[in-house]
Amino acid sequence: MRIGFIGTGSMGSTLIEAFIQSGALNPDRIIATNRTISKVERLASDYPGLEAAGSNIEVAQNCSILFLCVKPTDYKNVIHDIKPAIRQEQIIVSITSPVLVRHLEEQLPGKIAKVIPSITNYVFSGATLCIYGDRLEFEDKELLENLLSHISAPIQVSEEHTRISSDLSSCGPAFLAFFVQKFIQAAVEETGISEAEATQLASEMVLGTGKLLTTGGFTPASLQKKVSVPGGITAEGLRMMEKELCGMFNNLVRTTHAKYEEDLEKVEALFKDIKDD
Repeated sequence: MRIGFIGTGSMGSTLIEAFIQSGALNPDRIIATNRTISKVERLASDYPGLEAAGSNIEVAQNCSILFLCVKPTDYKNVIHDIKPAIRQEQIIVSITSPVLVRHLEEQLPGKIAKVIPSITNYVFSGATLCIYGDRLEFEDKELLENLLSHISAPIQVSEEHTRISSDLSSCGPAFLAFFVQKFIQAAVEETGISEAEATQLASEMVLGTGKLLTTGGFTPASLQKKVSVPGGITAEGLRMMEKELCGMFNNLVRTTHAKYEEDLEKVEALFKDIKDD
């Protein structure tokens, strides 16, 4: 079984490298292409055996599972290129959030899935969000999740909750990193601790906290309760944060959802054009 990738930009290359480095796939089981061919040629050079294809249709013709790792605006050309080659038994996986399963099911005869990865998959951690079309059988889902389990925890979500699920698992690392960055900057500015030392301490804290919230058995609420003592320093800090951050995360969710709805409208118009062609 060969796995195909159309698009080897940031997330496409992350998935390819994670699959190879985790041992999920040998390079010779991967065929990939990119609009800028030099990008996929670099991957082929780094991972001997990986095939750099010269066209989208070449990838589609030579794989059992096809990952579409392209921007929404690129789907019209990609679908035009691959449609003649897609087979009913192929699994087509889109990683593009606003492209809905029904959009692809209307255009392609294959088994359609949507998988939203995370940068955390690069270190074989975090979640991959899985949304399945009606054509996938149990065995297809099992095959896909077995592959993804090498680099993540595959979690099935409803397409209705794609955006908020992505906020938490895929955008979340950037949001959390922003919080940590600001914490470090404040520590340096207020106390004179070196940035390197503050960064090391904060990074180790995030790693340990993640373990407590996963394998450690804590919830966010129970962890706060465990660390803070009534009237103590942590409790005072939490009280201040509760006051200062009130409503901020609600605004964050509203902001990401507004952008998603804007993108979805553009995708709907794009696929209407494809249907009308």
